[in-house]
Amino acid sequence: MKTMIKFWRGLVLLATGIALLALPAMGCSPAGETETVVFGDLSWDSAQVNNRIAAFIVMHGYGYDDIEYIPGDTITILQGLSRGDVHVNMEIWVENQQEPFDEAVAAGTVLDLGNNFGDNWQGWLVPRYMIEGDPARGIEPVAPELRSVADMPDYWELFMDPEDPSKGRFVNSIPGWMCTEFNSEKLVYYGLDEYYTDFITGSDAALAGSMAAAYERGEPWFGYYWAPTWVLGKYDMYALEEPPYDDHIWNTTRGCEYPSNNVNVAVNAEFGERNPELVEFLTNYNTQTVQHNDVLAYMEEHGASPEEAAMYYLREYEDWWSAWVPSDVAAAVKAAL
Repeated sequence: MKTMIKFWRGLVLLATGIALLALPAMGCSPAGETETVVFGDLSWDSAQVNNRIAAFIVMHGYGYDDIEYIPGDTITILQGLSRGDVHVNMEIWVENQQEPFDEAVAAGTVLDLGNNFGDNWQGWLVPRYMIEGDPARGIEPVAPELRSVADMPDYWELFMDPEDPSKGRFVNSIPGWMCTEFNSEKLVYYGLDEYYTDFITGSDAALAGSMAAAYERGEPWFGYYWAPTWVLGKYDMYALEEPPYDDHIWNTTRGCEYPSNNVNVAVNAEFGERNPELVEFLTNYNTQTVQHNDVLAYMEEHGASPEEAAMYYLREYEDWWSAWVPSDVAAAVKAAL
């Protein structure tokens, strides 16, 4: 009896082994099915919206039925991408994680599919109405000749610091952020520390809130911000001119424009091998900072979720994203909208 049981058990194991060999490699699904696509869900809005734009196209254009989002920070998502726990990262801010990203690409575990948007920006701003006025709001220009950081010593009184009326106020970013240190260095290099206090805000909400409050009241504001962000999508700010970016100047004095980051799309290499049609789509995926500013402003104004913001993007920028995919895929996505 025991011999017979062992015999049948051996046949079952042999049949199972043959069946397993007949299946595609690990991670693939049987013919007619698709695997789950896992997006690394970074903590900021533009990354989450990019994920959901891409996911909607993957689902409705390419027929992938199951999407997952794994939350995490920059490094943990990159590690997951390298291991294969995460399949897609829509916003690799390359210069912010240059060494580990280069190592993952060199090791062959991650495929760099190129730029999503490379026109991201950071720098110093004032409200445009200070220079050009805003007739609709009854605002007269108070600094019509203001153009660059070199002009700012002449205008410090417009930005008077309520805590130190002998100087204007420069609104800096958050303690612990590298850009906060860079801004402080810039202030000294440009000689503006003689005219402006270096006011470091306690949070991003406080930084954005100070700009928004000043803008809504039609008052002066001078400080740092970056794009893409909702606040620069909603408010018309003027970027003050600085000397053009130069590697040597930046690495010694910071006395020039901020460098632009490469914000790239990347996939797990094995996932890419299994899904070449998605690699082609994600290689073509490219957006613009002005588009993200618009979408993020829509999110803030309407209290929209990342999913709702993605639908807004797909409707508002149909001609743009349609170029990423074949016409039949675009048609299927439009039908789903």
